[in-house]
Amino acid sequence: MTQPFELPHFYLPHPARLNPHLEEARAHSTRWARGMGMLEGSGVWEQSDLEAHDYGLLCAYTHPDCDGPALSLITDWYVWVFFFDDHFLDMFKRTQDRAAGKAHLDRLPLFMPMDLATPMPEPRNPVEAGLADLWTRTVPAMSVDWRRRFARSTEHLLNESLWELSNINEGRIANPVEYIEMRRKVGGAPWSAGLIEYATAEVPVAVAGSRPLRVLMETFSDSVHLRNDLFSYQREVQDEGELSNGVLVLETFFDCTTQEAADTVNDVLTSRLHQFEHTAFTEVPAIALEKGLSVPEVAAVAAYTRGLQDWQSGGHEWHLRSSRYMNEGALDTAGPGGPTGIGTSAADVGALLAAAGAERLRSFTHVPYERVGPSRVPDIPMPFEVTLNPGLAGARRRITAWAHATGILAEGVWDEDKLDAYDLPLCAAGIDPDATEEALDLSSQWLVWGTYADDYYPLVFGRGRAFAAAKACTERLSACMPLEGVPTTVPANALERGLVDLWRRTTEGMPPGRRRPLRDSVEVMLESWLWELSNQLQNRIPDPVDYLEMRRATFGSDLTMRLCHMEHGPAVPEEIYRSGPVRSLENAAADYAMLMNDIFSYQKEIEYEGEIHNGILVVRNFFGCDYPTALRVVHDLMTQRMRQFEHVVAHELPVLCADFELTDEAKGALHGHVAHLRNWMAGILKWHQDCRRYGARDLARRAHGFVPGRVPRVPSIAGLR
Repeated sequence: MTQPFELPHFYLPHPARLNPHLEEARAHSTRWARGMGMLEGSGVWEQSDLEAHDYGLLCAYTHPDCDGPALSLITDWYVWVFFFDDHFLDMFKRTQDRAAGKAHLDRLPLFMPMDLATPMPEPRNPVEAGLADLWTRTVPAMSVDWRRRFARSTEHLLNESLWELSNINEGRIANPVEYIEMRRKVGGAPWSAGLIEYATAEVPVAVAGSRPLRVLMETFSDSVHLRNDLFSYQREVQDEGELSNGVLVLETFFDCTTQEAADTVNDVLTSRLHQFEHTAFTEVPAIALEKGLSVPEVAAVAAYTRGLQDWQSGGHEWHLRSSRYMNEGALDTAGPGGPTGIGTSAADVGALLAAAGAERLRSFTHVPYERVGPSRVPDIPMPFEVTLNPGLAGARRRITAWAHATGILAEGVWDEDKLDAYDLPLCAAGIDPDATEEALDLSSQWLVWGTYADDYYPLVFGRGRAFAAAKACTERLSACMPLEGVPTTVPANALERGLVDLWRRTTEGMPPGRRRPLRDSVEVMLESWLWELSNQLQNRIPDPVDYLEMRRATFGSDLTMRLCHMEHGPAVPEEIYRSGPVRSLENAAADYAMLMNDIFSYQKEIEYEGEIHNGILVVRNFFGCDYPTALRVVHDLMTQRMRQFEHVVAHELPVLCADFELTDEAKGALHGHVAHLRNWMAGILKWHQDCRRYGARDLARRAHGFVPGRVPRVPSIAGLR
C-alpha cells in the first residue's frame, strides 16, 4: 500500500543507544508471552507477530543502561501493554461492545494491590494473567508512592480506552486540545515514565507532583504520542478505522491535506521537545534548590530526565524498524554517503538545528507594545441565555466600599475609575443569577480580588523584575488561607487583607477536608502567575499546549469551579468530579472562556501592556502567521470547545451516571453543576461585551500602568517574610 504521506524531518538531538542485553530480553519475552497465553491460541498474536513487532528492540533502545533482568522485566511490561491494546481492539472495539469492554476493564485494578499480601482473583484471560505476574515481580523493589502513581497511570491507560471506544461508536473525531489531553492517558506515555523510574531512579516525593516534573512527563508524553501518530497513521486510520490519531485530528480540524497535517503534527512535536529542554534546564534546577533536595535526590532527578531523553531517541529508532509501523524508506533519509547505524536518524544536524533553532529563537524575540489596533471580535457562539441577578445594582454600590476597606484602591494599581469600568459585579450577576445578596457580594469580591491580583503581579513584580519578591508574596498569601483556625499572618497589603476577609467568610464552618481543595485552587492560580512572571522576565512566548493548560490556572477557572462544587454538597461523589467526562466538561468551559478573553483583550494586552500571554499571540508566534489568521484559529478552537461541552453533556454524562449508578439526588446535583457552567460561560461573555475594560475607546482614555502620581514600591523580600 502506498504511504499516505512522506515522513517529516524529526527534531531528535540525542542519539539513540542500544542496551547490550537485547537478545536476552527478546528470548525471555517470547517465553513469557507464551506462558501467559498471548501467542498461539490467543486469537490475537502468533509468535511471528511478536517477533515482527520486536518489543525487545524497543526496550533495548529506550532503556539502554539497565541490566539484563531489569530489561527483560520492562520488555514483558511492553509486551503486555501492546497485547492489551490489540486484544481490546479485537474483542471490544471491532465489535463496539462497550458494556463488555467496561466489565473487562473493571477487573484489572484487582491485579494491582498496594500490598502484595492482598489476594488477587484467578486470572480469566492472558491480559489478567500477565498483569498479575508483572505486578508481583515489579512492586517489591519500588516505594508505596511509586506503586500508587504507577497503578494510577496504568488504570488511566486502561480505562480511557473506553473514551476511544465511545468515539468510534459515535463516529466522532476529537478536537486538537481534547485530543492531546486525553492521548496522554490513552497513549500510555505517563505509564512509560513510571517504568523509566524503575530502570533509572525514583523521583523524590518532594518534587514528584511539582510543575517542572509534571511538565517533563507531559512534554515527554506528547512527543512520544505524536511521534507514534505519525508512524501509525496508515495502520490505525486506513487499516483499523481508528479515529484517535493526531494527524487525522488536525487533517479534520484545519481541513488540510494529510501531508500538511503530518507536518503540523511534527511542528507540535518539536515544540514539545523544546518545552521539555527548557523545563529541564531552567525549572527543574530551580525546584530542586527550592525543595532542598539532597545530592542523591538531585542525581535521581537527573537520571530520570536522561531516561526520558533516551526513551525519545530510542523510541524513534524502534519506530523506524518495527513492522508495526509505516516506515518504508525511513532509514534511507540520510541520503547517499550519509551515516548509517544506531542514532543516525538525527544525523542531518545542519538542517535539523537550523529549522529547530529558528523556531526556538522566535519564542524569545517578540518586541513588546506592538501596535495592533482595536481587537477584532468575531461572532461568538453562545447557545445559552444569560440571566442577570436582580441584586446587581446593590452589589455595584457595595463593591466600592469593600475595595476601599481592603486598600485595593490605594496602592497605585487601581482607582475608582478602573473599578467602575471593570464592573466585576456584572460578571458575578451573570455567573450566579439566583444568588442571595450576601452570596452575590462574596462572588463579586472574589472576582475583584482575583482580577486585581492578576493585574498586580505583572505590573509590580514584572516591571520591577522582582521574581523573588513575587514568590515571597505568594507564600504569604498561602498563609492567609489556614485549614484550621484563623490566619496567624498580619495582613501587610491589599492582596492579603482582601484574601483574609474572603477566606474567613467563604470557609466559615467548613471542615478542613473541604477547605483544602479550595486553598489548592487559589494556590494553583497564584503559582500560575509566577509561571507568567518567569516567561515575562525571559521574554519567552510559551508554546500552544503549555499555554492552553496553564491559561486555565491563570484565568482562575479551577477556583470558581471549586466554589461551584461546594454548593452541591456531598450528593456527587468526589470521584465523579475527577472523572474524565467531568474534567473534559470543565476544561471545555474553561478553554472557551479564556480564549474568549484573549480575543477581547488582544489590543489591551499586546499594545498597551506589552503582554506575551495571549492565545492569539501564541498562535501567531508558533505558526508564523498574521493576526487575522491567528484570530481565526483561536476562534475556531473556542467554537470547538463549546461543541465539546455540549457533546459531553449529551453523550458522556449519561454514560457516566450509568457507570457509577448515581442516585437521583446525585444526578440532580451533577445537572446543577452543568447549569452553573452554562451560566458561568454566558455570564462571562456578557461581561466582556458590556464592561469598559477592553474597548478601544476605553483603552485610549485610561492610563495602563500605575495610577498617575501613585507609583507603588516593589515590596521588599524582608518586608514580606
